[in-house]
Amino acid sequence: MSTRVRQQSSAELSFSDKELFDLALAWVTLSVAFALLLAPIHVGEATIGTFVLMIGLSFVTVGVAFLLHELAHKVVAVEYGQLAEFRADYQMLFLAIMSALVGFLFAAPGAVYHRGRITTKQNGHIALAGPLTNHLLAVLFFPLMVFPGILGVVGHLGVLINLFLAAFNMIPFGPLDGKSVLEWNKPVFAVVFGLSLLLAGGFYAIFGLF
Repeated sequence: MSTRVRQQSSAELSFSDKELFDLALAWVTLSVAFALLLAPIHVGEATIGTFVLMIGLSFVTVGVAFLLHELAHKVVAVEYGQLAEFRADYQMLFLAIMSALVGFLFAAPGAVYHRGRITTKQNGHIALAGPLTNHLLAVLFFPLMVFPGILGVVGHLGVLINLFLAAFNMIPFGPLDGKSVLEWNKPVFAVVFGLSLLLAGGFYAIFGLF
C-alpha cells in the first residue's frame, strides 16, 4: 500500500532505522500469520516440524512478495521527488495474526507514506508499482514449480502468494492500492484488477493451495 501526505519536500532513496525496524517486524509477522493459516498448529492440524518449515517457506515467499511490493512503491515515489518511508501498522499486524488463528488472513501490514507535490497520475503510478511487482515475482517463481521437493513448494507458494497480494491490494477501498489507481485511470484499474482476480482464481483452481 502507499499513502500520500501533503507536504512539499526533496527526496532520495534512503532508509531510516525506524523504517528498517518496521519492515523487519512486518516481514516476520506476515510470515508467521501465513504459516498459521497454511499449517494451523494451534488446532492440531500440523506438527511442530511442519509449522517451522512453513514459517521458513513464508519467509522466502511472503517476505519477498511483501518487501519488494513496498520497495516498488518507495522507488517510484522517490523517482517522482517524494520523501517516502514505510511504516508498519501495529494494529493491523495484530489483526493479521488473530485472523490467521481463526482461519482467514487480512494482510495489511502497513504502507509507504510519501509527501511532496504530486499529480493524481503520478500517485496512481506509485500505487500501481506494488501489484505489478507481485505479478512479475509470480512469473519469476513459476518455473520453480517444475522441480520436485522443497524447491517446487517454494515456487508454488511464491506464485500463489504474489497473485493473492496483487489481487488483494487492487481492491479499491481505504488505503489499498486499487483506490489510487482507480482515481487516476479507470480503464487501467479495470484491466489490472480484472487480470489480478483472474490469475489468482485461475491458479488456485488449477493448482490448488499446495
